[in-house]
Amino acid sequence: MPFYETVFIARQDLTDGQVKALTEQFSKIITDGKGKIHKTEFWGLRNFAYKINKARKGHYVLIETDTDPAALHEMERQMRLHEDVVRHLTIREEALSDGPSVIMDKSSRDDDNTKDEKEAA
Repeated sequence: MPFYETVFIARQDLTDGQVKALTEQFSKIITDGKGKIHKTEFWGLRNFAYKINKARKGHYVLIETDTDPAALHEMERQMRLHEDVVRHLTIREEALSDGPSVIMDKSSRDDDNTKDEKEAA
């Protein structure tokens, strides 16, 4: 089965528990379709680059899956219909990532910044 990476943004006025329940609801659609959830990351409440539906912030969530396209299409359909989901995007991946995503891996970003500072000196 192909690998997919889905990121969705939930409304800013939801609590962390509600966002977690929403993530579990979407994950259940994949597991019911005989797919696997490899990783779920909650990126937290983050600022938008521009206002979306009069909101400036949203809860970002990443879900990495190994599923067939039918279950993925059902999950995307549910995301489009759900009023708490502001935006979502799914891309197909060649392989699953190892470790945390780039957003969550702050140590590598810090290492890159110190390298740049050392090279500039």
